[in-house]
Amino acid sequence: MGLWDKLTGEFVDIIEWTNDDRETLAWRFERYGNEIKYGAKLTVRPGQAAVFVNEGQIADVFEPGMYELQTSNLPILSTLKGWKYGFESPFKAEVIFVTTTQIVDRKWGTKNPIMMRDPEFGPIRLRAFGTYAIKVVNPSAFITTLVGTDGVFEADEITDQLRNIIVSRFTDKLGEAKVPALDLASNYDEIADIIHDKIEPEFKEYGVELPKFLIENIALPPEVEEALDKRSSMGILGNMNQYSQFQAANAMEAAANNPGEAGGAMGGGMGMGMGFAMANQMGNAMGGGQAAPQASSAPPPPPGHSAANVEFHVSVNGQSYGPYDMNAFAQHVQAGQITGESMVWKQGMANWLPAAQVAELANLFGPPSPPPVPGGSVPPPPPM
Repeated sequence: MGLWDKLTGEFVDIIEWTNDDRETLAWRFERYGNEIKYGAKLTVRPGQAAVFVNEGQIADVFEPGMYELQTSNLPILSTLKGWKYGFESPFKAEVIFVTTTQIVDRKWGTKNPIMMRDPEFGPIRLRAFGTYAIKVVNPSAFITTLVGTDGVFEADEITDQLRNIIVSRFTDKLGEAKVPALDLASNYDEIADIIHDKIEPEFKEYGVELPKFLIENIALPPEVEEALDKRSSMGILGNMNQYSQFQAANAMEAAANNPGEAGGAMGGGMGMGMGFAMANQMGNAMGGGQAAPQASSAPPPPPGHSAANVEFHVSVNGQSYGPYDMNAFAQHVQAGQITGESMVWKQGMANWLPAAQVAELANLFGPPSPPPVPGGSVPPPPPM
């Protein structure tokens, strides 16, 4: 082996990139101080591009394939170096491999809520997130604007910048779309297309294409979502009046099973008032004529009532319930909702009186107790 062959054997004669790392977008070929041999083999695999850089200037760009480096396939580099008549000597040039496959599953999302004016909810705050894919389509622009002198350029190094562009343009376009919050889910694809068309030109300034842009979710604030959940529950329950009546009946049953929880006379009065109100709701739902009306501040005397159809109002906790005819009144007495001390009133009475002191009602509470003995003396027991 001659001296020239020995020296040229130290030069690089195979240029390739075999790394399969999906996150690396650009990799600078390591020469370790060796020059590239004239006639060296360049292998560019599918999904790659090889860019020759001479003294900071972009020269030739090679697509996938195998090349023998000569002046015929290095026209720009030959011009930059002034190789007018060809050459067979080793030369120096940087070679940067660029990934041209899609880099998928890039995440984007709003750091801060987006303020919007919704036609139904008024001013609201929205958060959004999704995914996108990128692909280097212009290796020269990509190296010039982003890679520079970086030996290994990872996808994460550009993610923040691209995400900022996406969020900024997304916020602007979402506000311009004026889509109601409840209709956003049915318009994700349309909104995504608008955002894609808006931001792709900016991506191409970096030599990058945006082949896919997806909106996964546009979320309402937790308190608004909670309100929507309640509204949905109401829709599932259907007739809210019937549901309220059902709940009222359950409450009455629970109160009857736990009389000690009423809390004394005040609790009993409150329970009685609740009973009248619940009975009114249930009676209205079933179409009964003996249901208690809503409480009123003063009982209006019902016109046209005869003595044969006497009706009484009952006062509970300062609220008036009724009127009740004698049959309905007796049912409330049997249920324990009206006692002899309950204040009642009917048309023609000057004032409210305890029920036991009204002649028409006295027999509903048992025989009256004897009046106190005059003088406070106690009569002797009857003789045996």
